[in-house]
Amino acid sequence: MKLQSIELPFGKNQSLPKSPKIVLLVIFTLVFLTVIPCYPLLKHPLYLVKNSSEPSSFYDSNDELISVQSINEKCDLFSGEWIPNPDAPYYTNTTCWAIHEHQNCMKYGRPDSEFMKWRWKPHECNLPIFNPAQFLEVVRGKSLAFVGDSVGRNQMQSLICLLSRVEYPIDVSYTPDENFKRWRYMSYNFTLATLWTPHLVKGKEADNNGPTHTGLFNLYLDEFDEEWTTQVEEFDYLIISAGHWFFRPMVYYENHQIVGCHYCLLDNVTDLTMYYGYRKAFRTAFKAINSLKNYKGITFLRTFAPSHFENGLWNQGGNCVRTKPFRSNEIKLDDQNLELYMAQVEEFRKAEKEGKKKGLRYRYGHWPHENVTLYNDCVHWCLPGPIDTWSDFLLEMLKREGVRSHEEKLQYLSDRKLRVR
Repeated sequence: MKLQSIELPFGKNQSLPKSPKIVLLVIFTLVFLTVIPCYPLLKHPLYLVKNSSEPSSFYDSNDELISVQSINEKCDLFSGEWIPNPDAPYYTNTTCWAIHEHQNCMKYGRPDSEFMKWRWKPHECNLPIFNPAQFLEVVRGKSLAFVGDSVGRNQMQSLICLLSRVEYPIDVSYTPDENFKRWRYMSYNFTLATLWTPHLVKGKEADNNGPTHTGLFNLYLDEFDEEWTTQVEEFDYLIISAGHWFFRPMVYYENHQIVGCHYCLLDNVTDLTMYYGYRKAFRTAFKAINSLKNYKGITFLRTFAPSHFENGLWNQGGNCVRTKPFRSNEIKLDDQNLELYMAQVEEFRKAEKEGKKKGLRYRYGHWPHENVTLYNDCVHWCLPGPIDTWSDFLLEMLKREGVRSHEEKLQYLSDRKLRVR
């Protein structure tokens, strides 16, 4: 079975003074596991379809509930291998209502389940499996927003499903726009949100067809996308990501002038490639975050997650039928994926350096219409599936952040005493 291209690579008391932080969250490009989503989109609402605070299944809250001590701080979480996890998955397509129809692989024909039974094992330590009750205690009274495209939204839905063993959120959205959803876990006063910004910067679709029949977009690379930048000051955590929309044709504007494009095929317009726009977009996004006067939160960068097509491109018979992950010696980050990853990380480092000058601290389906062409979606992830691992990383990094913040507070108080003397 196949589905319509929705967002494929080419498809359509005294305390330490607070300041923003940026954390490099997951170098997931090195550890991704390919799966095959086999599902058509039916005539369902675009987003979550049920408001219920009832958990999908019982969760033993005594199971390491408040054991929030982090693992070895010096352990590199992202250097390791996939190992079998026979206990997975921790929810199903029938116990979690937060799964989009076009990510519901079990419902729409995926015959196997082995692709769900893996976990990430760092070489020098163990990465604990996500504990939903523990996570909700860590974020009690706080708020978290996913800023980016539909892969970020995919990650948020995975998180909602993992948390469903403890509690479901209620919809507290301020707008009917499905691209800007907010959910609240009432028992924990925790708010979860998604803020749609596929290019991170101000942009608009200039032509819904374009050279590749996937649209032509005008990107204003030096201008903030105020749809999200005006909202994030109220959040404690941001997870920012972007990627696949930059494969589409784009015209680049800076200082209100066209400076080039990516595969726009316009006369007298220089093709600067997608990497130019991608790098500039992250630069502007970080600048926007650093410029916010009242934002005191932590920003996590989730690096580029490559598509996982094999045996062809998305529109040339490519699929994702793999049931076991690659070993580290079977695949490497190179070419296009490496360049996108490096652009993100280099702009992250520049933002870190600039922020320090100001005393900031940084851390390292088809739609319901007829006559559509259907494709395999090997960009988004089945739920449950490998994307659930991102929450393992997130919880561990939040616990590490708590340790760092405590150590920094102690250091700040110590330095202050020395200055008073």
